[in-house]
Order: sequence, then structure tokens, then C-alpha cells
Amino acid sequence: MHRHRCHINDLVSPTPGRVLLGPAITISYLPSCKEALPPEQYTFSRLFREAIRQGAQGRVLVLASNGHTDVSLGGGSKLSLVAAHGLAGVLADGRLRDFVDITTYDFAAYCLGQTTKWGGDVVTPFEANRPVVVSGVTVRPGDYVFADASGAVVVPAAQVVSVFEEANRVAQVEAAYVEGVRQEGSADRSR
Repeated sequence: MHRHRCHINDLVSPTPGRVLLGPAITISYLPSCKEALPPEQYTFSRLFREAIRQGAQGRVLVLASNGHTDVSLGGGSKLSLVAAHGLAGVLADGRLRDFVDITTYDFAAYCLGQTTKWGGDVVTPFEANRPVVVSGVTVRPGDYVFADASGAVVVPAAQVVSVFEEANRVAQVEAAYVEGVRQEGSADRSR
């Protein structure tokens, strides 16, 4: 339905089986530099509060690594903010830590992998609620994020209803096809 790339593949989840769906809020990371990005000013918690200023419930926190995909963008402690504020979950184009802790929270999380190493020496949270690029896909605050075990898609907010209607139509067509195959198989076995 779109001329632009809107899908993200090869995601890992500490919460497999949970579906992630909701409007995006964003935090973008930059390479750490103490002089340009003083760590006492550029903190995850400050930017998280800025990101949820217009609301948190049911939103998806999108973490953009800006090319540092092998680095941790958060772990159990930072992501406890996501749980405490009722977000639907997290989509990160980097790694996450503390998968065991994350599974205890009531949200879905999808990322590029797990790590045990803290990433603050490599990247620093820089800004909130700006358009970001995650695994080659543009995500604007308010765009809808859907992720499950198959991957993720980002849908522009203005098109979310038409996209979901089309997805439902396709699912019904496929279900009818499968049912037709089952009925054919049953007819063949009864002969």
C-alpha cells in the first residue's frame, strides 16, 4: 500500500508471542561525547519524560540507534519506566539488556538482539519525539507501530485505518482459501 519502505525484519524479542501495537513516540541516540552531550543533561529518564509529555498509555517507544545497532539502547532499569507509564512497548534498532527482567513487565519489546554490555560509553540519548530512522524505516511520532514474531511495520497515522482494513481483508481471503483446501482434503479422504 506504500511506495516507501515500512517493514522491519529480523527482530528479536524477550517477549515472544506478545504483539506490539500503538502510536510511536521516539528517542534518538547519538555517539557519546562528554563535551557535546553532557551525561548529566542527556539522560534516558529526562528524554523519556519529554517523549511522553503528550501521553504515554498505549504508546510505543521507538529507540533509534543512528547506526549503532550492536549497542545496548536500554535494559531492565531504564525500561521499567515503560512499564510504569503503561506504554504498549518498545521497538529498538539496537540491542536491549536484561531480557529476563523485561519479560516480567507488561509490555512487548522487539529489538535487533540481546547484550549484556551497557551502551552508555558508545551512545547517548539525544532528543525525543522527532522523526527517526529505524532499520531503514522512517518513524514519525504518531505513526503506528505493529510488531510480532514475523517482524514490524510502521504505518503513517493518517493511513492506519485503511491499512488495517486491507490487512483484515487479506486475512479473510487467506482463511477462506485454507478452509477450501481443508474441505477438498476431507472430500478426497471420504472417497
